This record gives sequence, C-alpha cells and structure tokens, in this order.
Amino acid sequence: LTALVTFLCFVASRSHGAYTALAAMETVITALFFLLYLLKLDKKMSWLFWPLADIFNSVIAALFLLIVCVFAITFKTNNGTLAGGVFGLVLLVLCVVDAVLLFQKISLNGPRRRNTPAK
Repeated sequence: LTALVTFLCFVASRSHGAYTALAAMETVITALFFLLYLLKLDKKMSWLFWPLADIFNSVIAALFLLIVCVFAITFKTNNGTLAGGVFGLVLLVLCVVDAVLLFQKISLNGPRRRNTPAK
C-alpha cells in the first residue's frame, strides 16, 4: 500500500518520470510477490528459491528508493513530490525490514524444516 501511495503522490504531482517509474515498478513487483505467495505458486515453481529473490528485490528497491526519494525531497517541485518522497522513505524502511526479517527466517546451510508433521 505504501508503494501505491508513493506512486499516486508522484503521479498527482506530475513529478519527474524516474520518480513515477520507480514507484510504479515497486508497486507491481510487490503485488506480484504477494500473488505468488498468496496463490502458493512458490511451492509449484520450486526451481527458484523465492525468499532469496524477495530479499534481493527488497535490497535493490531500497537502494533505488534511497537515491530517488532523497532527490525528490531535496529538489521538491511541489507538495506532491515532497509527499511522494516521504512515503518513498517509509517504503525504504519497510523494504529494509522485509529483507532483514526474511534473511533471519531462511537458512541456506541449515537443515530444512517441514511444514507438515512427519508421519
């Protein structure tokens, strides 16, 4: 939702295209990961370790959001750009928290836990 609000703020303020494109891209990617986990497609497409892909997405998004939102706040053209930059920084913090929590949850070398009890 924060990515969508950031996108809407940038669109409403007619901000620079890079601001809008980054917010739109993060909104779409987040929605796709949400659908992936909601429909349990990560279990069906086991050829990719999806939590690690999610961590990678969060880290890359946080780096881009840091750059773009600092520029949006620094060179604000109107209040919509400023609001989009602030919501973008909130999204940056959420991306970092997501990456840290997912990284703590997965184990790359440790034994895998079963989701269902063994028979």
